[in-house]
Amino acid sequence: MQITRFLCPEEKTPLFGVIKDDIIEEISDPFGDIKGKGRVFPREKVKLLSPTLPSKIVAVGLNYRHHAQELEEKIPENPIIFIKPSTATLNPEDFILLPPSSSQVDYEGELAVVIKKKARKVKVSQVGDYILGYTCFNDVTARDLQKKDGQWTRAKSFDTFAPFGPWIETEIDPGNLNIRTYVNGNKKQDSNTRELLFPVPVIISFISEVMTLLPGDVIATGTPEGIGPLHSGDTVEVEIENIGILRNPVKGE
Repeated sequence: MQITRFLCPEEKTPLFGVIKDDIIEEISDPFGDIKGKGRVFPREKVKLLSPTLPSKIVAVGLNYRHHAQELEEKIPENPIIFIKPSTATLNPEDFILLPPSSSQVDYEGELAVVIKKKARKVKVSQVGDYILGYTCFNDVTARDLQKKDGQWTRAKSFDTFAPFGPWIETEIDPGNLNIRTYVNGNKKQDSNTRELLFPVPVIISFISEVMTLLPGDVIATGTPEGIGPLHSGDTVEVEIENIGILRNPVKGE
């Protein structure tokens, strides 16, 4: 099932829906009991939004061995986690804005997990009960500021630096998915989630020991090797097998 959040001309507030071929069927809040509401909308008449408005985005750094090596970082013993603010959220097809304070903004294609219900101190074996589904994520990063600051908050937190979507896929195995990133149609990243140092159940359990996860929160699981810069006029696409393509143009702020 593909769950989306969308806006149509006839409505003033976003709606949730399930994508079925060329139509979207409106549903109730997907973080409760999902029920159809009887209305359908043509896909070409609506704008797809970020699939959720998270209270927080928790991301994992250095979770692919070759990515850690390309940054000349040690392989972590435990998941390295950091927060991207909810204000960094960006819809599919909307512009990533390059801040004037940075001279190098990089793409980082990632698999993301959307939390279904409140999660605190969840055992690895129980993690599946707390997951609504999976989506594509771009952990946009001001690389020069990351190196300058020595920590990651400023570099990861600019408005528009957390595009994700285009929908939530609820029926896939996250342990073996091809993940690729393209810039202007040129393939830049090409890996598979089986290369994750810490797989999804371990990540979710680890984070839930630190903080309470709420419905709609997003967990970005880390990027493979092949990161690189974005420039004004570029279009970046994150494609994950059995999910879809997250596409965003880029321009200077």
